Amino acid sequence: MTTPPKLRWCSKCVYPSSSALPLAFDDNGVCTGCRVSELRQKVDWDGRLKDLLELVEPYRKSTGYECVIGVSGGKDSYFQTHFVKEILGLRPLLVTYNGNNYLDTGWENLLRMKEVFNVDHYIASPSISMLVRMNRLGFRLTGDMNWHAHAGIQTLPMKMATQFGIKLVFYGEHGWTLMGGMLSHGDDPEFTARWRKDMALRGYDWYDFVGDEEDPVSEHELEMFRYPSDDEIEANGTRGIYIGNYDRWDANEHTKLVQERYGWKQSPVPFERTYRISSNLDDRYENGAHDYLKYVKFGYGRASDHACKDIRSGKMTREEGMEMVRRYDHVRSSDIDFWLNYVERSKHWFDEIADRFRSPRVWGRTESGEWVKENIWEQV
Repeated sequence: MTTPPKLRWCSKCVYPSSSALPLAFDDNGVCTGCRVSELRQKVDWDGRLKDLLELVEPYRKSTGYECVIGVSGGKDSYFQTHFVKEILGLRPLLVTYNGNNYLDTGWENLLRMKEVFNVDHYIASPSISMLVRMNRLGFRLTGDMNWHAHAGIQTLPMKMATQFGIKLVFYGEHGWTLMGGMLSHGDDPEFTARWRKDMALRGYDWYDFVGDEEDPVSEHELEMFRYPSDDEIEANGTRGIYIGNYDRWDANEHTKLVQERYGWKQSPVPFERTYRISSNLDDRYENGAHDYLKYVKFGYGRASDHACKDIRSGKMTREEGMEMVRRYDHVRSSDIDFWLNYVERSKHWFDEIADRFRSPRVWGRTESGEWVKENIWEQV
């Protein structure tokens, strides 16, 4: 028997010390994500918008695309496109990596974007055979069956921009700053090749997936994930800008705006692992199997993420957030069955591999083999 390690939780939100995002706690037990969130409440956002308008001014053109936006069709994609078109006054090309398995509502939202925004929309769809192999391979190699999706959205917009001679690429929030407080307001991080690989792709790149015997993937099948070279980026002058550096960025307010103005639709049915119904409609198992792996690896899930955001924005108390954690984070979603059918594998295969990624910072094990951990509501 192994005793589960002691965990620490933020005294203001519900993030644990085992967070996938790098966190630190101050003398009052408040995490860096909450402290940065507090600082953002004091920002002159009108002034920040002026800063961004000055930044983009040299990139305006008399004709053609002025920027690229990577979109999945979700609420954030709609808000990003609204912000770029209506507030910045730029002409965007929308670019989507289609990783398959969209929920029906999510696919409808995605396909409507070109019409409701009157823009061109490029959707790249890899072969299903390659996606199935990359699902299995990403799961076995990295503990993340959605590695291919992260790589697609972190690569394709910059790739298209560089190939088409477009200099600006817009992304939404810089999650490591807004959620984890890795950087502070005013640092204004931009999207870079190093950030893409080290943070978004957890140190892996396309070439790490070539040559596997169990799920062979050839180099030519991974062209979509091949990032432009430094020389190509420099020659084109490509820049990746995070709108969240210049906007207050409130997901709940964004949802209201895009629903009312553009007819964006949230899920008609609840999810099993979180209380929100407005996130991750682009992937059938993002809120299920993929998020359950987050719980396996780090001891918490998407309900914790959503609760932290709502606590920081004042829409939820910490006690209410703790109840969401208790209710949802541990749930083994039925979407796991959907994914296993998709990749033609068994539950035993899934559990055997998933257990390899359990963090010793989180999990202990009973004599009967049951995995156990500390929970936030058990704090003394």
